[in-house]
Amino acid sequence: MRLGQPARPYRAGSTAGQIGNGTGAPPTGHTLYVLDEPTTGLHFEDVNRLLHVLHRLVDQGNTVLVIEHNLDVVKTADWVMTLVPKGPTRRAVVGEGTPEEIAQLPTATGTVLKEVLAGHGHG
Repeated sequence: MRLGQPARPYRAGSTAGQIGNGTGAPPTGHTLYVLDEPTTGLHFEDVNRLLHVLHRLVDQGNTVLVIEHNLDVVKTADWVMTLVPKGPTRRAVVGEGTPEEIAQLPTATGTVLKEVLAGHGHG
């Protein structure tokens, strides 16, 4: 697999088909999508639209990996990994599991995610 392939940028109103065709390849339902902080600069309604698109891609059999700090996105994930800095260029995994499992961890992410899952906070 070659990483770092250019893809055109998408607005939050993009459909799963538009994102799915971002590389020019026909959609197969067996594609890995990697998104790095896709909610940066988006209005909360646009975040909801993006989540709909990402879940639709998963429902179609694709895998979606999202690097994200927005806990409104994190709380909808199937699986979460939480990392902490370990030196200037390394990170250490301090927890992994469902959002509900991460919310039980005594970490900054766990504490805030617990509030978000309970409906008392936003990511």
